[in-house]
Amino acid sequence: MSDSFRSGFVTIIGRPNSGKSTLLNQIVGEKIAITSDKPQTTRHRITGIITDKDWQMIFIDTPGIHKPHDKLGDKMVRAVMDTLEEVDVIYYLVDASVPFGRGEAYLLEKLVSVTKPVFLLLNKIDLMDKKQLLPLIDFYRTRREWQEIIPLSALNGDNVQALIQATVPYLPEGPRYFSEEDFTDQTERVLMAELIREKVLQLTHDEVPHSVAVVVETVQQRSPQLHYVGATIYVERESQKAIIIGKKGEMLKRIGSLARKDIEELLSGKVFLELWVKAKADWRNMEKFLRELGLDGN
Repeated sequence: MSDSFRSGFVTIIGRPNSGKSTLLNQIVGEKIAITSDKPQTTRHRITGIITDKDWQMIFIDTPGIHKPHDKLGDKMVRAVMDTLEEVDVIYYLVDASVPFGRGEAYLLEKLVSVTKPVFLLLNKIDLMDKKQLLPLIDFYRTRREWQEIIPLSALNGDNVQALIQATVPYLPEGPRYFSEEDFTDQTERVLMAELIREKVLQLTHDEVPHSVAVVVETVQQRSPQLHYVGATIYVERESQKAIIIGKKGEMLKRIGSLARKDIEELLSGKVFLELWVKAKADWRNMEKFLRELGLDGN
């Protein structure tokens, strides 16, 4: 390690569905944050890590900022705002393919008092007319001073490497917090639970919104090649439970089949995945249960 080794923390903020989790996965090169076309998919402050011979960046993916309607939503927004004071660089990710709206104006207001370097990242440029890009950059330049403005496509990886290189000079000199092999600080259980929840969100569409939580109860290595994983999917109503199970259990089988493939990739081996579904009324307002899910705000 050279004397001038740099290390620092970067947070990614933005409106729900701006592409934060997709960007984090693209940067790290591993699937550590689940993606969905539903707003507020991310609940945990997932940390991604990339290391070079001269620097290390630790990325914190945050829930999309939104007006909270319950204790869970309140904790999610508080987590975002707390993060802004803890990091060295802030990535403000904007979905450039949709018109500027009240939600973006609300988030810009939140950034007014921020003194840390803020990068404006105009995402989803692959979905927009390139002629619109310069006027959009000019518009955002009138809103505040940005340390960097970088158009990119998180999905395709366009300009992501340029973003990483532009970030390095803003990192302070510091230690190597993680080893070169580390790409996240999340436990395997958290990652597995998130992968299962991702499949529920993808397959049930609007029928089961944010009333779903997943807890991995059991992980056993039953042979050198086989892991047993048992997990419970929690919803708030019996009607949602019926949707997730599906006719003759078909939906639950589909969820399990897709999640198992991702978990096998995570664990680098065969997995026997067993899923249960339970209704737990109003769990999003239960402090104890939120703590069990790791959503206590600590």
